[in-house]
Amino acid sequence: MKINHFGLAILIFSQTCWAAPSEALQQLQQSWAQAMYQSKANEKEHKLAKLSDEARAIANRQSKNAEVLIWEGIVIASYAGAKGGIGALNLAKEAKAVLEEAITIDPKALDGSAYTSLGSLYYQVPGWPLGFGDKAKADYYLQKALTFNPNGIDPNYFYGDFLFRQNRYDEAERALNKALAAAPRPGRELADEGRRSEIMNLLKQIANKRG
Repeated sequence: MKINHFGLAILIFSQTCWAAPSEALQQLQQSWAQAMYQSKANEKEHKLAKLSDEARAIANRQSKNAEVLIWEGIVIASYAGAKGGIGALNLAKEAKAVLEEAITIDPKALDGSAYTSLGSLYYQVPGWPLGFGDKAKADYYLQKALTFNPNGIDPNYFYGDFLFRQNRYDEAERALNKALAAAPRPGRELADEGRRSEIMNLLKQIANKRG
């Protein structure tokens, strides 16, 4: 099993224990961007394993903070993606549970990002009997994410990727072009640059499919 989900990289978290939740989230976001777009492939799994422990520790101290739980889920799902194989399934299940908990606390947190992450898990994890993958649920959660953040780069990218995998190329192209048009996110320049590169790659794949 290969879960092509978000990727996060490790930063030095020597100050995390004393950081305010917003500072910890900023560090996690920076870690994600560095791992996704700057880390070597053979380093990613190890870094994400360590970062998952850090994310769990932060979430244990802020167990009712939906934003913290969302990033815990993203980090653990990212570790599952880097790990791959059957061993990743328990991590994916853990991430799913964390994201579901975040939704019960505050479904609007981080512009509905928990729905984006859940949706991406549902279409990338194998279905029964191995895993919980479910295309109908993926579609539901990804569209739900878009109700909170209709113009966001991430929900439109993941919905476009989902549609591409369903061979719904016209719809995928529309979603991906909408993602390309998303407003820049202050402080997330590396993430935006990397995501746009992924979008362009998918658009090229759509063009190739059409011949």
